[in-house]
Amino acid sequence: MARHRHELSDAEWAVLEPLLPARKTAGRHYQDHRRVLNGMLFRVNAGLAWRDLPQRYGPWQTVYSRYRRWSRSGLWDRLLQALHSELDAAGRLDWSLWCIDGSNVRAHKAAAGGGKKASGAGAEGPRAGA
Repeated sequence: MARHRHELSDAEWAVLEPLLPARKTAGRHYQDHRRVLNGMLFRVNAGLAWRDLPQRYGPWQTVYSRYRRWSRSGLWDRLLQALHSELDAAGRLDWSLWCIDGSNVRAHKAAAGGGKKASGAGAEGPRAGA
């Protein structure tokens, strides 16, 4: 399978794979975790509906149900915690930079909510005493 933009590299997959649940369950065999996870990443990056996932990620229902299952089980929090711990132990995590502050995100001037521009003399309405 060719690697597409926003998909996991082999090195990234090698880090994540051991942290994911076993692929075999009672009577069922999961679809490939990597393919499904790449589908989740594609959806998050593209901002599209689940139903619009490309077929290369398998049925959208499979990707969605795995995402929901992992969300409910707390897997995403455990993954983040494990990755933080691993990077911190290696001295590769600068906690002073690990913050997202929306107050320094500059909004476009059109987002300021200003009123409409007046168009010509008729925009002010009739003048008193005129």
